[in-house]
Amino acid sequence: MRSVPPKPLSLPQLGAVVAGNALEFYDFLTFSFFAVQIGQVFFPGKDTTSSLLFTLATFGVGFATRPLGGVVIGTLGDTWGRKPAMLFSFGLMGFSIVGLALTPSYASIGWYAPLLAVLFRLLQGFALGGEVGPTTAFLLEVAPPHKRGLYTSLQNATQYLATLAAGLVGLILASILSPQQLTDFGWRIALLIGAAVVPFALIIRRRLPETLHDVRARPGRSKVGGLLWLSALGLCMLASATIGTYTMNYMTTFANRTLGFPAAWSFAATIVVGAAAMSGALLSGLISDRVGRKPVMIGASLALLGLVVPCFTIMVHYHSLAVLLAGTAVMALFVGMSAAGAVISLAESLPVNLRAGSLGIVYALSIASFGGTAQFIVTWLIDATGSPLAPAWYMTVAVALGLVAMLMMRESAPLKRR
Repeated sequence: MRSVPPKPLSLPQLGAVVAGNALEFYDFLTFSFFAVQIGQVFFPGKDTTSSLLFTLATFGVGFATRPLGGVVIGTLGDTWGRKPAMLFSFGLMGFSIVGLALTPSYASIGWYAPLLAVLFRLLQGFALGGEVGPTTAFLLEVAPPHKRGLYTSLQNATQYLATLAAGLVGLILASILSPQQLTDFGWRIALLIGAAVVPFALIIRRRLPETLHDVRARPGRSKVGGLLWLSALGLCMLASATIGTYTMNYMTTFANRTLGFPAAWSFAATIVVGAAAMSGALLSGLISDRVGRKPVMIGASLALLGLVVPCFTIMVHYHSLAVLLAGTAVMALFVGMSAAGAVISLAESLPVNLRAGSLGIVYALSIASFGGTAQFIVTWLIDATGSPLAPAWYMTVAVALGLVAMLMMRESAPLKRR
């Protein structure tokens, strides 16, 4: 049983795949970037910290349905094909984006407003939980053997591109709208910008080739133990990558609320995070195709161990835009390299007939357990300890645990096998 790769995609076709993934994460992350404003719309009458925590909790509930999405849509991708799974997840994402953007405020419909927001977040989480497995499997299977790392790294790169795009939209809106206008309708505009391209992206995805061909066989009993061990290592690696990524995504709120920077500076930091992490992901794929997956992801993780706390310390003590941007750029670059390396390594190691479902489940569990709680925990830690360095220590512990799992992984790069 095997997957028969079609002729390599043209650049426009490849662009369509990564554009769709970027659009989904753009809208998912926009909710996080506008957490303060959304909190005032759906949870008014509370102090600033409580309102933000309620909003981040609403953001987090979307992660609860991600494992279910990983199972359902991932299994669909392993049974019916990668393309049907990608079409379904993207269509559901478009529906939930529009629904959230059009949800009235608490002042208009009372508690129905936050309840509707939670409902649409649950749908978004389900869709995204099922998106990652089939998309990553598709990129790996459509790639030439000597470019599997580069192609698969586009999965992470486009997520970071979404971070950049959301930050850019936020910066523009923050520059032309007043704080009250951002609260009233600015965040809704940001969501609808993503929703506007959903119909076009669905049309493009329908024209993609299928990479899955007659691979429905289940692994034998002797392979189950190995698959469980691989999944456990993958969960540790992706949990580490998730905490790093979502801590970086928190920089907008951190710069504005903790460091006291204006909104425009905060969104500028987000743009830098997106650009640097995207560059790191692409570098990870490119370099790992030559030297292997393990040296790249382990090297990036070691760099993070030595840089995270110093970078946060400098940003806190030197209140300047240049320091903020430089510190976030350095951390985000290595976060992107480490995260992409982990995804590539795990995707290559999984059996092809279980790749979309297994990767989707492991990825969704890591996101649900650590992505949905990362920003909530960081906000709570800062308030509980009174230390703005709390995110740095939380991230450092996560990187250390992920590094242990990376050291135990086998090299998966096909050109490095003996």
